[in-house]
Amino acid sequence: MQLCSERYTETRRGSSIKRLRVCLLLPAIVLSLVVSSVSHAGNQKEEAIADSVRLALAKVIADPRPPKPSFDKIEERIKYLHWLGEMSDRLTRRIPDRQTRLELLETIWYESKRAGLEPAMVMGLMQVESGFKKYATSIVGARGYMQVMPFWSRVIGDGDPKKLFHMQTNLRYGCSILRMYIDMEGGNLYLALGRYNGSRGRPEYPNAVLANWKNWEFKG
Repeated sequence: MQLCSERYTETRRGSSIKRLRVCLLLPAIVLSLVVSSVSHAGNQKEEAIADSVRLALAKVIADPRPPKPSFDKIEERIKYLHWLGEMSDRLTRRIPDRQTRLELLETIWYESKRAGLEPAMVMGLMQVESGFKKYATSIVGARGYMQVMPFWSRVIGDGDPKKLFHMQTNLRYGCSILRMYIDMEGGNLYLALGRYNGSRGRPEYPNAVLANWKNWEFKG
């Protein structure tokens, strides 16, 4: 196992992700064990955040707009539809109902892009956190697709943790919180993912998300 502290961002997909693969390299058999064992959220910490950040997150969470993407160019819409079809095919085994699958994928795309995240990375995180189970609940109480801790509903929401099982609400919380952690860590995705999982500085969780990220990459 090799641990690297090199900084990288999730937005520069080329050389920075190649560095991540080198720095966090694990033997294949060990990596497979890590991926299979990391299936629930860690004990994500409640920590002090600036009032300006808290208010900005609360504003994002409260936005009532439905997850319907819009496109300036027809080519962008065509690419999105190709992505939607391909991801739906890949997700069929996990979510057999087509309507549920498409609604989830629309929401993943919308909330990921809204937060400036790669949809494939968010789907990799969801696979690790919940296995795409809407009502997943971890032993420490994290809820839903992105395993959001209930305290977030009090810190930036309306105080009702039951809403974390709502599809769009859960993804909006999860994507917004991860975006905040990436910004807090100066773009260091390795540390941001660890903070999201409550295991900052340890390699297992970032490795697992990276391995599953590759399952959802779209080449179209």
